[in-house]
Amino acid sequence: MIAPLIFGRPAHSENTKILLGEMMDDRLKQLLKEPLVHFLGAGLIVFILLGWSGNAVDPESRTITISEAKVEQLASRFVAVWKRPPNEQEIDGLIRDYIREEIYYREARRMGLDDNDPIIRRRLRSKMEEIATAAAESTEPDDAALQAAIDANPAKYADGGQLSFTQIWVGEEDEAAATLKRIRGGANPMSFGKPISLPGTMTAASSAQIDRAFGEGFAGRLAKAKLGEWSGPVTSGFGAHLVRVEKRVAGKTPALADIRQQVENDWRADNTSSRKEAAYQALLDGYEIEIEKPE
Repeated sequence: MIAPLIFGRPAHSENTKILLGEMMDDRLKQLLKEPLVHFLGAGLIVFILLGWSGNAVDPESRTITISEAKVEQLASRFVAVWKRPPNEQEIDGLIRDYIREEIYYREARRMGLDDNDPIIRRRLRSKMEEIATAAAESTEPDDAALQAAIDANPAKYADGGQLSFTQIWVGEEDEAAATLKRIRGGANPMSFGKPISLPGTMTAASSAQIDRAFGEGFAGRLAKAKLGEWSGPVTSGFGAHLVRVEKRVAGKTPALADIRQQVENDWRADNTSSRKEAAYQALLDGYEIEIEKPE
């Protein structure tokens, strides 16, 4: 019974002392060491897969029970913030504050203050999505799963290869088309290039090196050029260029050990997204949706 603890207690009862002692024992210390994701992940499994029945209190109830587990939970939150266990007076304060919060919560529910409140709806949705996300993040991929992710999208992890090319800057696209025609007719390409502070040639350059020199995306546009022929216009942030790709070395996909962290990050992002959608679909399957659209 919690009343003697809160209202006019002359001293802590024997039950209260036992409760505090148990709260501070090894079970609490072990509980605090467990990642939050484990609790939320387990909650998702129970909720989605096993058909969670819950232990939520009816807001119409006039009984507030402070269980041992609830006191341990309040103490855990205190430790997470203050980095030390609460003393007896602080435990009492935590319980008092929780009772106040619970009373206001139930009275607000009785008054219907939670109905059609977009902020509350968004917050509850966010908490449900956090549960799904935490469960997904608790899953550890093995090497087979990571290698499968690489094999499914090798271009994403390839080093980009290397290009050797020559370029001349002509400025305007209309002028570039006319100049290209004359070069293909036998004119000297170097006689048409306009002065600019850009390299005329690059040898065995990576995509990153090319983009640093000419701007984002320039290397990708060079990938479409034919080997050994002048082509264009190829645009950069500076204007139009004519280019001749001399050599192209295809990119290689690195070994898993060399890019493991990158692949694992991508795998986790994909896994989180798919698990979140699967959790939502499991909930959606339990509903019958009726939509009435205005004519």
